Amino acid sequence: MTQLSNPELELARSFLQKTNQNIFLTGKAGTGKTTFLRELRFETEKRMVVVAPTGVAAINAGGVTIHSFFQISFGPQIPSGQQSNDPRFDNQKVEFKRFNREKINIIKSLDLLVIDEISMVRADVLDAIDAVLCRFKDRYKPFGGVQLLMIGDIQQLAPVVKDDEWSILRNYYENIFFFSSHALKQSDFLSVELKTIYRQTDQKFIGLLNKVRQNAIDEEALQILNSRVVPDFKPARNDGFITLTTHNSQADKINRNNLEDIKNQVFRYKANIEGDFPEYSYPTESFLELKVGAQVMFIKNDASYEKQYYNGKIGEVVACDDGWVEVKCPGDRSVIRVENVEWQNAKFSLNNSTNEIEEKVVGRFFQIPLKLAWAITIHKSQGLTFEKAIIDARQSFAHGQVYVALSRCQTLEGMVLSTPIDGRSIKNDNSVVSFTSAVEANPPTEQQLMQAQQRYELQLINDLFDFKPMIRLVKYCLKIWNENEQYLIGNLPEKLLPVADPIQHEMIAVADRFGSQAGILLQNGLIELNEELHGRIVNGIGYFQQKLESTLVSAFEEVSFQTDNKSIKSLLKDGLEKLEQEITVKSKCFTELKSGFNIQKYLYVRALAAIDSPKLKSKRPQALEQTNHPEFFKMLLDWRSQKADELNVTVSRVLSQKVLVNIADELPPSAKELKAIKGMGGKKIQQFGSELLQMIIDFRSNSKMEIPLGAAEDIEQAGMNTKDLSFFLFKSGKDIREISKERKLAVTTIESHLAYFVSIGELDVFKLVDKKVYGKISDVASSNQFLSLSDVKKQLPEEITYTQIKMVMADLGKY
Repeated sequence: MTQLSNPELELARSFLQKTNQNIFLTGKAGTGKTTFLRELRFETEKRMVVVAPTGVAAINAGGVTIHSFFQISFGPQIPSGQQSNDPRFDNQKVEFKRFNREKINIIKSLDLLVIDEISMVRADVLDAIDAVLCRFKDRYKPFGGVQLLMIGDIQQLAPVVKDDEWSILRNYYENIFFFSSHALKQSDFLSVELKTIYRQTDQKFIGLLNKVRQNAIDEEALQILNSRVVPDFKPARNDGFITLTTHNSQADKINRNNLEDIKNQVFRYKANIEGDFPEYSYPTESFLELKVGAQVMFIKNDASYEKQYYNGKIGEVVACDDGWVEVKCPGDRSVIRVENVEWQNAKFSLNNSTNEIEEKVVGRFFQIPLKLAWAITIHKSQGLTFEKAIIDARQSFAHGQVYVALSRCQTLEGMVLSTPIDGRSIKNDNSVVSFTSAVEANPPTEQQLMQAQQRYELQLINDLFDFKPMIRLVKYCLKIWNENEQYLIGNLPEKLLPVADPIQHEMIAVADRFGSQAGILLQNGLIELNEELHGRIVNGIGYFQQKLESTLVSAFEEVSFQTDNKSIKSLLKDGLEKLEQEITVKSKCFTELKSGFNIQKYLYVRALAAIDSPKLKSKRPQALEQTNHPEFFKMLLDWRSQKADELNVTVSRVLSQKVLVNIADELPPSAKELKAIKGMGGKKIQQFGSELLQMIIDFRSNSKMEIPLGAAEDIEQAGMNTKDLSFFLFKSGKDIREISKERKLAVTTIESHLAYFVSIGELDVFKLVDKKVYGKISDVASSNQFLSLSDVKKQLPEEITYTQIKMVMADLGKY
């Protein structure tokens, strides 16, 4: 692979490889920006994603569109107060679409984001990118701490914004260009301008183009340009001229009229499209019509060894047949025979085995790589080079159009103007001119590169030993607990509260001092050649790994909580999962780097550790052990779930978790004592008192606990154990509902009585459950010893009842 080599490109390469500096890579048309991007893909060891503002630009850059990758809508993106740093916008809410796990993992592990054709990216879209990156990476850093490479020439094609969109966005932005992004202003970015022009070699013509580009056209330059005016110029059919127009309709009309003038047979070539390849990304017509004698342009580089054609090469069709076309280009001795070639639509994905970011091909477009080329729009000509061009820019309507059109030409002599150019048709935005002037006046230096390397390496060291996110998450979980304590049970505060002080004083405080020392040592040389600093880092890893394991890891693994409130449960679960992620990343990095610190290895390990692996997620233990009688508390939870299903209400509408905890703790054996429990008064005692008392007395009896005198006075047949009575009635031929009605007890109570006799082997389970149903329930129940009745029910066909489940689980010794 041939590398472009010049000082600016080498400096850009160094910044991208050795620092995390955000870079705006710019340069005049033909300075090699596209080639640099193509080479970067093969050179960088950073985890990289390439995006572009349009479908065609994304296909050409080998990336995906900004809107598809970041799931951004096409309307105005209103910035949040945090982005704009303006209190007027504090109430603005950033709306996020739902991201799948793979996309989240790609973003979490991302090092470098490349945005091609940045001149066409609106400021609000760049802020929307920032919002997504901050959401999944680091909310405290612009763009989530991801390094940006923005490629493009701001003097070329501008962002598209409708009047109604700008009427909204003008309240938030100075102008619509990317450099007005609030997030970008808060970041530290450098601009690298490529100065070597590869497309043109005539310095006189290059000077003219620069004047147009900088909005500095003078009378002398206009005269030279307008000396190329040839009104009603009609080139010979095989001269290879292409007309550049401002509008699609103009280009289509010219191409259609010229094709109709040729009286030869029409050959039609239909594209073959496989998989996902949206129409807006088609690189050429899906139905291509050609004739012998038609002027065409190649729209792809020749991937073969011969390299016979390139994107933008003009020629004439000399032969056609089904499946192939032959083209003769001016100056070539032989014809070029072309058949279908392939364009790929790729999406970024994670390799299942390596977790590397890969471009996964999701669609393919096969077509002859040609298009009619008597005319093309200026917009679609961006990035192309023409030896001969007719420029019709009299209807130029957008910033940079005239410059783009003129700069497509290799020489002044190869350019023909259909109408004179005047200063009014050269539209340049003053804010763009000002921004460009600042870029040109402040090129980065080797000293800035060295300083950026030092800052980058110090940032990586500080990041490796950064425990502030951990203490924030510990405090967050404790805050949620303290604010909602009445709805929670568990040991979370007992486990997390004692770790806050050691994290603060034995880890964060030490890490802050270590960072200060590292900053001083970096002045003596970068990590790679700095033995003293390298040794300090390795020693630090050993110290902090031991502290992390002894302070937080063991405590975290024992944390448990339980609540009926879905909102509170979600908040705590999210906080604990993020804390677990922080612990996991740090632990893996310390383990992999304790034998030696290397920047590339650290980036690699950190990226892979940041990727969520659901199979590694520890299941948060339930807080059953927080009650005096955890086994009875579990029975109450199962009873409550069944009752909620019967009544078609949420479990908290039956009885709150706190009430169940108090019942399990106190085991009140009488209606009076049960009613005394807060939350069991009024309707609750009438609704559920009988069932709960039966469960309590049965549990006390089975556990050989004392039953106070008079506690069972409401139970029928006082001389007979209540379970024995139910079993007696069942053996006499009555079913469960008949027994329930006769004894005036709940069905669930009778079921529990009979389940007891099933569990001790005195009642044949198949008198209550069909063998096929037994098999289905057994398969589910046997798969996990901790499943509750409701858990089993969710995994079985709807027609299988709680009664059947209860009996089978009793038979299996699980009830």
